[in-house]
Amino acid sequence: MAASVERVIDGDTVKMRARIWIDQELVISVRVAGIDAPELFRPKCAAEKARAREAKTFVENFLSSGEAVLRDVAYGKYAGRVVARIEAAGADLGEALVAEGLAVNGARGSWCAGA
Repeated sequence: MAASVERVIDGDTVKMRARIWIDQELVISVRVAGIDAPELFRPKCAAEKARAREAKTFVENFLSSGEAVLRDVAYGKYAGRVVARIEAAGADLGEALVAEGLAVNGARGSWCAGA
């Protein structure tokens, strides 16, 4: 499903305008499927906050064209949010974040030393 970027919230959540049907769009928060990025708004330590800022900047650059494709869209566990793979220019955002060390596959990552 084609979508345009409204704003990057953090390393694994993007507010997007999805084209759900001809002349019909929906603005929704999209969580990147299959990964966990450091928390920007409730970090457990300063290192996590710093990595979260890096992840957000990376996502902003990755989606700088403003256009993306949502794949495998599913309801998220939080109201008003879906989970999906996000692709831009044929590249998968989740895979790119993991390759850069700014996210981990699967469940919660540990971003603080000794955690």
